Amino acid sequence: MGLRAAAEAMRGKIAVVVGGAAGHIGRGVTLGLIDEGVEVICCDNDRDGLAAIVPEVEARGGTITALYADVEDAASLDAFYDAVAAHTDHIDILVNVPGGVARSLFEATTRESHARDIRLNYGYVVDSCHRALPLLRRSRNGGAIVNFTTIEAHRGAATFAVYAGAKAATTNFSRALAVELGKDMIRVNCLASDTSLARASNAALAPEDFARLAELGPDALGQSIEFYVPQKRPPTVEEVVDGVVFLVSDLSRTVTGTTLHVDGGTWAAFGFLDWPEGDSFMPAPLGGTLKRLSR
Repeated sequence: MGLRAAAEAMRGKIAVVVGGAAGHIGRGVTLGLIDEGVEVICCDNDRDGLAAIVPEVEARGGTITALYADVEDAASLDAFYDAVAAHTDHIDILVNVPGGVARSLFEATTRESHARDIRLNYGYVVDSCHRALPLLRRSRNGGAIVNFTTIEAHRGAATFAVYAGAKAATTNFSRALAVELGKDMIRVNCLASDTSLARASNAALAPEDFARLAELGPDALGQSIEFYVPQKRPPTVEEVVDGVVFLVSDLSRTVTGTTLHVDGGTWAAFGFLDWPEGDSFMPAPLGGTLKRLSR
């Protein structure tokens, strides 16, 4: 199938975007699907974002229903899906965007923070998929689910332990569900965007991390990304959205049970950093970098 045919096939589909009104990525996913001719039903816990997304979509000539829901509250998410079922008899696409964490040593966390991290990064995804599945089954041409995960689901992410475990659960849940729903042509994939300017702004780092970076000047975060990301820059919001559009379009109609890493190569590098002072790519710094640090 070519690009033109895939684009035509997207028009008129109905998508649910959980967390689709606010934040760089959620809002971007909604607008990206709208631009492909998809009708969007989205929810968010940001009331200002909900109020802003409607006129923005209408100005693009799109159709949107924007409702309040807090994914950390199971009853709130259920109420959203009740409204979705009252609005339409089927959906074709589901995108689960929300997630988040604050960096902390595990011993400094609490039982309450564990429950929140698990709910926000795994539990609500299970509930959302469970509620959406009957509506997806009524789609005429199968369906597509995209769950946002992270590179931390694939490595030992110290200071993000519960978050990493929850995202790993989302990743393997998605893989298992893809196998279960394969015969129904309902595809289930994950997207891992890893480091992005959007995520850097949402307090994943601790305040003291940002304070130390600020002492080094406005370019410090960009310089750290150059060491870490093989392409020397994080993905833009538009590039992350392109990954979502690919996964829900007929261009990926036999892609299911996998994770698409839209990350500039960080997952491929898997800890090989481009150290300065001539050390180049290695898991640990060599003489050039160590000499510079010793100064």
